[in-house]
Amino acid sequence: MTVKNKCILLCVTGGIAAYKAAVLTSMLKKAGADVRVLMTASAKQFVGPSTFQGLSRQPVYDDLFTEHNPEQIAHIDLADHADLVIVAPATANIIGKMAGGIADDMVTTTILATKAPVFIAPAMNVNMYRHPSVTQNIERLKNIGYRMIEPGEGLLACGWVGQGRLAEPEDIFQAIVTYFDEPKGPLSGKNILVTAGPTREVIDPVRYFTNHSSGKMGYAIAKVLRDRGANVTLISGPTQLTPPDGINVVHIESTLEMYEEVMKRYSDVDAVVKSAAVADYRPKYTSQHKVKKKDGPMTIEMVRNPDILKELGEKKERQILIGFAAETKDVAEYAKKKLTSKNLDLIVANNVLEAGSGFQSDTNRVTFFYRNGKVESFDLLSKNIVAGHLADALISMLEVNSK
Repeated sequence: MTVKNKCILLCVTGGIAAYKAAVLTSMLKKAGADVRVLMTASAKQFVGPSTFQGLSRQPVYDDLFTEHNPEQIAHIDLADHADLVIVAPATANIIGKMAGGIADDMVTTTILATKAPVFIAPAMNVNMYRHPSVTQNIERLKNIGYRMIEPGEGLLACGWVGQGRLAEPEDIFQAIVTYFDEPKGPLSGKNILVTAGPTREVIDPVRYFTNHSSGKMGYAIAKVLRDRGANVTLISGPTQLTPPDGINVVHIESTLEMYEEVMKRYSDVDAVVKSAAVADYRPKYTSQHKVKKKDGPMTIEMVRNPDILKELGEKKERQILIGFAAETKDVAEYAKKKLTSKNLDLIVANNVLEAGSGFQSDTNRVTFFYRNGKVESFDLLSKNIVAGHLADALISMLEVNSK
């Protein structure tokens, strides 16, 4: 059985369906899993901790300030050792807390601290499940990369009929088994940060400076890396694109905002693919009110934005760093200079004036310039295929780094 010896954290929250979590605990334990049960205070109103302790043969974690081993911080130790976290039943309350990043008990602190995959099995009244606040919270968690095990339909404990009944333990068990059976891909376990889209530099509440980037290339890269097994964070400027499922999407507006989001994550990633087209300059002053037109020309003083890619190159330790060079002439010359000056491992260069290679197109004609001097040129391809070639290159570079 594929769950044998896997450390599975079962987070039980306060719903009548908590009794089903006891059945799930038994099934996982019989299959050889190391099941650690975490309970909220409300969950204990429905099923006692002793039930889960007897079924799991492990202590139940229900108090953030009670340490079973004084040499360890329990919620951090659990988070670090988990192979998978399952929240079942997941009430509207816990879903809201998770979506808001709240950490006020054993369950929520552990979930925030773990890098393991998180599965959520909602259970609540049908009207609660369909409430806009709940649906928005669920969508936010999906964007982070959490997986939903959809509730069933039928007669609910409250007397209503509809969707909201916790999935059966057998179905939740099968979802867990299926996850461990899935091929994880060559980038499994790798944390990769991708930037995409344009930035906006505000002049006043009405106007801003921006560029023609659509974000299509960066979004395609994020999806391909996800499909190769990576844990992907996509930091995106304003686009018209739908955020991909299974990816942590962070929306920003300005270059300074992108700088902050990238830098605070840099030490935790294995690679950065910086395909966003950020503004090199921003207005020195931003007006709180609409700037009125006057006779004659207008002058707007600009100041330099941080050079995100250059600073990443200066701070680089083990990370693979990939940049983009969107040029209009002397493409190879400018790309090679950027490759060296910004300490990149690979730069993807293209001429945006060529037919089919502009920002808004679905295709691109690119050349890869590598740190070791290797050059790869490609014909006009869809951006999805270009993203596949970039993923292949990144996989090769990560393999070399690991040796």
